[in-house]
Amino acid sequence: MLRLRIERTTWPRPALVMTDTPRTNCPDCQGAGGHNRDYGDHSGEYAGTDWDPCPCWDETRRWIVLPLPRRPRRPSGPDADPWAPNSSNEPPF
Repeated sequence: MLRLRIERTTWPRPALVMTDTPRTNCPDCQGAGGHNRDYGDHSGEYAGTDWDPCPCWDETRRWIVLPLPRRPRRPSGPDADPWAPNSSNEPPF
């Protein structure tokens, strides 16, 4: 059974997506969707954390509902005014 929700994503482009959610009453993950697992290197020191997803949830199940426009880039540099509509020194007319 699908448990859908709407989520905003920024990769690979901004969009609203419909995505599956973990089961809230799952006895394995208690609704978290998976488990963090710490692991070590050959000497036994901490080397990172892996995410093991729970079978109650498929994190790849998602559908784009509405693509969102990208924000325009603002000019950068010491002379650029971030609030100006254009960054030239010439009048607009």
